[in-house]
Parts: sequence; C-alpha cells; structure tokens
Amino acid sequence: MTFNHSILIVEDEADIVKLLQTVLLKEGFEHVYAAATAEEGWLEFQKRKPDIVILDIMLPDGEGYDVCKRIRSVSNVPIFFLSAKADEIDKILGFAIGGDDYITKPFSPKEVAYRIKARFRRDDFAQEAGQVKPVIKAGPFEYDEQKIELKKLGEIIELKPKELGLFIHLLKHPNQIISKESLYDRVWGEEVFGYDNTVMVHIRRLREKIEADPSAPQYLVTVKGLGYKLVIKDE
Repeated sequence: MTFNHSILIVEDEADIVKLLQTVLLKEGFEHVYAAATAEEGWLEFQKRKPDIVILDIMLPDGEGYDVCKRIRSVSNVPIFFLSAKADEIDKILGFAIGGDDYITKPFSPKEVAYRIKARFRRDDFAQEAGQVKPVIKAGPFEYDEQKIELKKLGEIIELKPKELGLFIHLLKHPNQIISKESLYDRVWGEEVFGYDNTVMVHIRRLREKIEADPSAPQYLVTVKGLGYKLVIKDE
C-alpha cells in the first residue's frame, strides 16, 4: 500500500535520516524529503508543503523549537519532535511550543512510521467527518493551510513568511484587537528590544499588498494605543 502524503525530516544526523527514509519508503511513503539545518528545514517546508514534519530539536544553526514556531505561524501541519532529551519538562515544552508528538532517541523507526500512519488515519477520518477545515475564509480573504496560499477575491497574494504569519494570525481572529506585543510573540517568538517598530514595518508592507489604498486601510486598521484589527464585515 502506498501513501500520497509527504513527509519532511529535519535532522542533521545523516544516519538517522537515511534510516527513517528507508523505513518510511518501505512502509509506502513515496514522498520523503530531508533537511539538515533549521534554515534549510524552513525553506524546504515552504517549498515542499509537507503533510507532516519530523523535527530534531538540536540543529547546527539553531533549535527545532524555533522552526516549529515559524511553521506554526502559517500552518497547523502535524509536527513530531525528535530529541535525545527524555526529561518530562522537555516533552512538555515540545507540546507547549506546538508539537503534536515527541519521540526520544534512540527510537524504533518502524514505530515512527506507525505513529505517522495513525496520525494520518485520524486526520483523514476527521476530514471525512467534516471536522477539519484546512481553508480559512473571512470576508474577501481565503487562506489554504495545506497549500500555504492566501487569496483575496480569488487572486493569490504573495507574502513573505513574517508578513504571512502576521496576517494569518489576524485572519484567525477577525474583528479582534491584537496588541503589537502579542503579534510579535506569536510570529517571531522571542523577546527583542524594539519589536514595536518591527511589527509596524511589517504591517505597513502588508497593507501595501492587501489594501486598495494602503494610506487609508479598509481591512487592516490601527486601534490607537491598543494594536491592530482585521476588519471583516458581515456579508
């Protein structure tokens, strides 16, 4: 039996990647991709649009937690963490960051394959039951979580990752005021002095792409002293 689902492995240990790829291919997964660093993993995620991500926590150029935050800013794709850390606090952190499963090293690659199959079965069942809605619609906007594709009135809008992360968070909370601090924490996931200006710059760029008149925004409005709101009127 073969599966049309695609899998992205973000892991810097070549032996582990090869072992996982071999077992997953034997189990019927024909689309298995790999990346060895955090940055490469993020780029591959955007390129491949996988159905599931197997993500190592310790990577040469950063932590898998950061990659998870970036993915979560634009997608709800299942994320399985791989780690040599078996402490309860590490597992709790993995789930709190946005992970769906936590697998400790050493592990059985066949067990990983069956965990993935079990997850896909649950998701497929939920979709058939109408419980999963991968497309978010609000006003003239439509975001396909699977394709990572945003449209306005049927026309695709090309956004950079941080711009998309900001807009999707606002899209999921229409007509709600969201502070700059909350937006920064959600999309960037770190405390940095000067986040206020960073958010303002990205909001301005967003308006240039989604508004007919960026200087007089109809959708992405500023609520003075409080933050921003995506205005969606009832049709």
